[in-house]
Amino acid sequence: MSSRSPAGRKLVQAGAFSLLWVSALLSVLVLASVVGYVMIKGIPELNLSFFTTPPRGGLSGEGGISSTIVATLYLVVMTLLVAAPLGIGAGVFLVEYAESMQNRLMKPLIRIARFGVETLAGVPSIIFGLFGYALFVTLMHFGFSLLSASLAGACLILPVVIRTTEEALKAVPQSYREGSLSLGATRWETIRRVVLPSAVPGITTGMILGVGRIISETAVFYVTLGGSYRTPTSILSSGRTMALHVFYLAMETRAFEKAMATGAVLIACIIAVNLAINAVSRRLTAGGGRW
Repeated sequence: MSSRSPAGRKLVQAGAFSLLWVSALLSVLVLASVVGYVMIKGIPELNLSFFTTPPRGGLSGEGGISSTIVATLYLVVMTLLVAAPLGIGAGVFLVEYAESMQNRLMKPLIRIARFGVETLAGVPSIIFGLFGYALFVTLMHFGFSLLSASLAGACLILPVVIRTTEEALKAVPQSYREGSLSLGATRWETIRRVVLPSAVPGITTGMILGVGRIISETAVFYVTLGGSYRTPTSILSSGRTMALHVFYLAMETRAFEKAMATGAVLIACIIAVNLAINAVSRRLTAGGGRW
């Protein structure tokens, strides 16, 4: 027990609460300042032609962002098509199967796999970009393309998908599995019909977090996507995402206003992704993992 008097403990508690409130308010103030500045500078530049015309290249930064929107959508879909099956499958294996394996050879391999996932989650994104450039762009001759960028992006978000899938599966009560197995279901039937539907909210949240990272990432795609301002016509076409377009506008042109306008659209997309995370999680949780 503390030797302080009740008045002293209340004073310490009030001071701690005040410090927490100040920290929270400062965090919100910084966020509001950044978002507010970009929105104030960028919104006046937004109009219909900005969304319907592609960039024209050059130092002036003329044109809009239509091709960057298309490239971003293509990249998100292609990356998820690669990362989602691999990440969910790896998460299911590590939670549902790896724990029961007693083989002396498999145990070290499983520990290495878990360590690898933890390590990859902390690797800087530019390392994934250089890996994608060396393997997909150069060695496999995919060139600067959506295919190279989506494969590198899948490597980037794979640790996030695996970890969120693991946590979502671990949150499913063990009694669900035991009840299903006691009724005669196989382990795979239990996973497919009981465990995965119950874990859908957490897995979906991981997918949407991955989408948010793909939308906001630049380093990986700077060395794999190529940066063309033209609209992609195939998976081997070059392109640029909205985040990459902001980088080019800010660093290589004199169109700072266009950069702010693109940044405002990008922030709006990220806010929409975060709202989608909350909405999807609430709906799936209320529906028991079903729409």
